[in-house]
Amino acid sequence: MVVQVIPVIGLPIIKKGDDIAKLICEAAKRQNTPIQKGDIIVVTHVIVSRAEGNTVNLNQVQPSEFARNIAQKTDKDPALVEVILREAEGIIRMGNGSIITLTKHGFICANSGVDKSNVPGEGVVALLPENPDESARQIRQRIREECGEIVAVIVSDTHGRPLRDGEINIAIGIAGLVPIRDRRGEKDLFNYMLRVKRTAVADELASAAELVIGQTNEAIPAAILRGYPYQKSEEATIKDMLRLPEKELFL
Repeated sequence: MVVQVIPVIGLPIIKKGDDIAKLICEAAKRQNTPIQKGDIIVVTHVIVSRAEGNTVNLNQVQPSEFARNIAQKTDKDPALVEVILREAEGIIRMGNGSIITLTKHGFICANSGVDKSNVPGEGVVALLPENPDESARQIRQRIREECGEIVAVIVSDTHGRPLRDGEINIAIGIAGLVPIRDRRGEKDLFNYMLRVKRTAVADELASAAELVIGQTNEAIPAAILRGYPYQKSEEATIKDMLRLPEKELFL
């Protein structure tokens, strides 16, 4: 099996109302890697949020007293803290200048996923998409309309991990694929039956895409993964990847 990771080069700076799917189809065709059936399209959440207008100008945010107190403890902009709190269901941890929250989507991440990088405009931040799965579904449908091909779509974001330094890309929204490969019941090289093995395919694909997307190169906010035999699904959602809090050892 050969899996290709192809950067989508030449996309414009995405702004509110832009048709991301159409732009990706056009860019892929220009670089002689047109979208093909079975491709997986990975798109950074920042351009999705910008296209959907899900951004906030911190200069227009009035922080609460609670936000100001947390800002003082974490050495953060009070307006940014206010936005982080608005996007959170709860605070999991605070310390060393970090705010780890549980987002409205059910993700545990730094700053509720509020992103200051790759967002044009002084003081403007991008929020996570309101419904990342729906964003992925809409992009997938538009790619089918524009390119005539059935693909899978992953909306990605950069997250840290407990007790591991550095960040990786993970999936926060999916469409068209099963995000976890359940390998329980399969046998390994030595005929041992696997009992707990479940591979987070969507996260692995998102991380693979980041090798060409990067975290700071605004010119490459999307990638095509080609050749990976993923399991297709019209019903799977990102919630299939979320572990119940009572089963989480790091909380």
